[in-house]
Amino acid sequence: MKNHSRILATTALAAVLTACTGTTTQSAATIPILNCGKESQFPAPAQRLFVNDGNLVSMVLALGAQDQVAAVSSIQRDAATLRAHYGADIVDGLKSVAPEYPSRETVLAQRPDVMVAGWSYGYDEASNLTPASLHKDGIAAYVLTESCRQLDGAAARGTVEPWTALRTDLADLGTITGHPDRAAEVTADLDRRLAALTAAPKPAKTPTVFLFDSGTDTIFSSGKFGAPQAILEAAGARNILDDVADTWTKVSWERLAAADPDAIMFVDYPGQSYAQKVDLLRSKPGINGLRAVRDSRFFNLPYALWTSGPLNIDAAEQIRKQLEAWGLVPTSGITPRANDAVR
Repeated sequence: MKNHSRILATTALAAVLTACTGTTTQSAATIPILNCGKESQFPAPAQRLFVNDGNLVSMVLALGAQDQVAAVSSIQRDAATLRAHYGADIVDGLKSVAPEYPSRETVLAQRPDVMVAGWSYGYDEASNLTPASLHKDGIAAYVLTESCRQLDGAAARGTVEPWTALRTDLADLGTITGHPDRAAEVTADLDRRLAALTAAPKPAKTPTVFLFDSGTDTIFSSGKFGAPQAILEAAGARNILDDVADTWTKVSWERLAAADPDAIMFVDYPGQSYAQKVDLLRSKPGINGLRAVRDSRFFNLPYALWTSGPLNIDAAEQIRKQLEAWGLVPTSGITPRANDAVR
């Protein structure tokens, strides 16, 4: 995808006046970007980004725009992963102002000109932290494309294929931060690695995989519009929820039992450890006899690799090698650049 395909105009417009609250400092020019089907004006380039969640932080760091970040939130769980991929000095140099999702007051206190977040990735009507409310304070709000709502106010998310969503965000954020050339380089690297995975030898029967984020009375997993769908397909497997028209969503234990997947992948996420998730699977009647559980075909990767971002391709490479180790797909020449597996 060409970077300029997401930009509606290349001529900078007149400055947008700061809202009466005086919470932001806008750049002298703006540029229109089509985000989640709506045209919005963004500083050209942004000078004070507020970025929520590790996957969105990874996008900004991949673009080399860390010096334009005023503050970040919700990255503690991803800090080690981000340090490994982008450097400890860079990650530790970011100003972290909230360990979890930020409040509206926390965001406004940092005087950002742009907030980068998503629906269920920081934006939330209940806390009045939404693109519309931020706009009233003179703050441009970029919405993670993977999280675009299918209908305004509806819970179901996802409007485009996940790799397309990622390419869109890289191009848009490259424009917003003034790093379009770097965005093109990151996207080209993504496409080269994705092409190598696509060309890897195929098994006679595609292995099935279930993604386990967390589990209680239901299981939190991901459907066909989530990044895991694209990751698993690229690795040579099939997401057993590829018929669910949503991104991250809840499903029943019966759905897992009926699928009897070849392997179970885990999202390493606080609140329920990897060991606790495995113990739950092994102790639950009707689940403990599934092939993946019986044969301990488990693989655990950090949150920032599963949620939409440039590290998705690293996840796909690592899963491919794990599927090869289990004998579920043929040996290939794929060599992962990183080893992010969490035990």
